[in-house]
Amino acid sequence: MSFRGARRATRNLAVLPGLRRANEPPLASGSEPVKQYYIYILTNRSGTLYVGVTNDLKRRVYRHKHGLIKGFTSKYGINRLVYYESTTDVRSAITREKEIKGWRRSKKIALIESFNRNWKDLAAGWFRITAMHPSDVDKSQDTRGKRRDSSLRSE
Repeated sequence: MSFRGARRATRNLAVLPGLRRANEPPLASGSEPVKQYYIYILTNRSGTLYVGVTNDLKRRVYRHKHGLIKGFTSKYGINRLVYYESTTDVRSAITREKEIKGWRRSKKIALIESFNRNWKDLAAGWFRITAMHPSDVDKSQDTRGKRRDSSLRSE
């Protein structure tokens, strides 16, 4: 996906202090675990963009991919992760999310393409789909998830 005007907008991109691209390791200053906050951009097949912030990127993307977050993303099928960055400061993450949300579309596209030129789903290999074996299915549940009444002969 390439959009007109994206190249010009690239020059105006700025990253706030403390923000890192996803492939940069967190800076640890001791033995305490470093808390991470992520600013991310999702899209769908038609190129609609969604910008969000979270402290657990893998969980949030899973929820978007499976339509578990009701609203804009589930309504428009927005489930492909095309960009993310991280920070250890929650205020910087929220500020950055608001900054990106305020940008023109062309500037968001330039940001995505500076990191992910081909708009690949960055979370494509994150989740395994496992097929259930028939013996794993709870026989007391019918296909609609309601409990079957074992006293009824027709079931």
